[in-house]
Amino acid sequence: MNEPPEQGNGNNAEAANEAMTPAMRLLNLQAKHRALDVKISELHSYPYQNQILLQRLKKEKLRLKDAITRLKDEMIPDLNA
Repeated sequence: MNEPPEQGNGNNAEAANEAMTPAMRLLNLQAKHRALDVKISELHSYPYQNQILLQRLKKEKLRLKDAITRLKDEMIPDLNA
């Protein structure tokens, strides 16, 4: 009864303890970015959309885009070094 609730599909009990690789983090960030894009598109379809929520989602999308760019730059070695 006092067990913590399972997250996701329950098969990733070991995966939760493993460190995420940069490639896994990149895929995760890209998935979140796409999900926000869909959510923003849905909000635009309503005639009286919540402007504050829309603005927050757009800022979060930009933050994710910057994080994706930084992560890609970290993964690609600097050829000038």
